[in-house]
Amino acid sequence: MNVQESFDKFIKDSKRVLKVSRKPDGKEYRELAKISALGVVIIGGIGYIIVALGSLIGL
Repeated sequence: MNVQESFDKFIKDSKRVLKVSRKPDGKEYRELAKISALGVVIIGGIGYIIVALGSLIGL
């Protein structure tokens, strides 16, 4: 497969994805925001615990 064929396939696939995609409604957007915020809080909490344990141990 040469470069031109690869580029044409990429364009074709991109058009197909854009046709089936849609903008999320308000409810869906809020759910995604809540899940993302929860993930940030969990990762931050894990990081805080690791730093706290490290300072207690003296690392």
